Amino acid sequence: MDALDLARWQFAITTVYHFLFVPVTIGLSALVAVFHTAWVRKRNPEMLRLAKFYGKLFTINFALGLVTGIVQEFQFGMNWSDYSRFVGDIFGAPLAIEALLAFFLESTFLGLWIFGWGRIPEKLHAACMWIVHVGTLLSAYFILAANSFMQNPVGYRYNEQTGRAELTDFAAVLTNKVQLVTFPHVVMAAYMVGGAVVMGVGLWHMRRKTVGDDLPMYRKATRLGAVVTLAAGLGVAVSGDVQGKIMTEVQPMKMAAAEALYETSDSNAPFSIFTIGSLDGSEEKFAVTVPGLLSFLATGSFDGEVKGINELKAEYAQTYGESGNPLVSNSTYVPNIPLSYWSFRFMMGAGFAAMAAAAAVLWATRRDRVPTARWWTWLIVATPLLPVLGNSFGWIFTEIGRQPWLVFGLMATRTGVSPSVSAGEVITSMTVYTLLYGVLALVEVKLFLTYLRAGAPPFEEPADHTEQDEDAELAFAY
Repeated sequence: MDALDLARWQFAITTVYHFLFVPVTIGLSALVAVFHTAWVRKRNPEMLRLAKFYGKLFTINFALGLVTGIVQEFQFGMNWSDYSRFVGDIFGAPLAIEALLAFFLESTFLGLWIFGWGRIPEKLHAACMWIVHVGTLLSAYFILAANSFMQNPVGYRYNEQTGRAELTDFAAVLTNKVQLVTFPHVVMAAYMVGGAVVMGVGLWHMRRKTVGDDLPMYRKATRLGAVVTLAAGLGVAVSGDVQGKIMTEVQPMKMAAAEALYETSDSNAPFSIFTIGSLDGSEEKFAVTVPGLLSFLATGSFDGEVKGINELKAEYAQTYGESGNPLVSNSTYVPNIPLSYWSFRFMMGAGFAAMAAAAAVLWATRRDRVPTARWWTWLIVATPLLPVLGNSFGWIFTEIGRQPWLVFGLMATRTGVSPSVSAGEVITSMTVYTLLYGVLALVEVKLFLTYLRAGAPPFEEPADHTEQDEDAELAFAY
């Protein structure tokens, strides 16, 4: 493989790995804030214990997400310098705001929440976690704004003298039509992950023989997590439907690749649930289809026209040219069809499976029941993983389906790689990062499981902040 292929592999590895932690951070911060607020309002000891318990799990995840996120920034300068030079004027604004505003809110107020027990007023203390959650949402918004520009470039002009895209309308970048549908879709998916983590952990403790008097507490957490997972899953489905129609409008090739649709369907285009075909995806051998569903997903009408890959390829060649434009010359305009096809289905399949698991948990825990069958052990393990995998496959589809573009219609992926970086240098850094991520994964899993097994700490009435010694040492243990 050359430097381009290796740079793409490295960016895929670091991005997918980092995004394992992002939805957990967004979703779990909201639920920890809910538990803490419930304690302040109702003075229910169970809510305080759950806030501290899931707060520890959140903090562990936040730390790993922070470390892996920093590496993301390095790659723009190391492996993708031509891309950074081309789009830096536009990317700089949202990414700078994300770092200066959103990350500041997350890190600062998380510190106040961790060390503020009994040191600041209770309502203000609970508000700290809500501010952390708002910070995660702002962080997601500005990063998604940058990514949405890659999907549908707006608010810019191309300077032929410098060969760069220059920002002309920052508001247009922030209100990009792709951004406005992507943000709620990603946030709903994150809430789904947070709910699944709370549900899975709570259900595991419910089934422990040593849970004793804490069973009602874990039941509340389990059922709340299941409700959030199910409700957020419905939000993901609705927002995803809207997103699919916008995607078809601005990136019709991506929708065609999602179905491996080579020939244009004038109406009633079927959606295949399962397909067996050639390795390159160009020929269908066997398929299970739903008539008209692809037309509805793409256009909102079961009789809508969906353009096929072959027609779009010809249109793109005419619009962007086979040669002459150094940014897109020799591009095939067709993404990896098998990967686009299956990542799209794995994304949806994982999401629907998580919703089904949440519904099963609500049914199995009704009227103070505790599920005891052995197969529930596998469901407990799968429940938090399913929406996380759904998020990952969603991003794989989003980025693979955009190929061969880095910035759709403006810059091909092959033209964005750093010209001075060799394949050896890329594979060296990729090996180092992969090994480092492997070590971090072991640390994350070990810490997470250790605190998970320990369960919620015993109830201890928080000290009155007015009675605290201002000179007392701060303690992490809460």
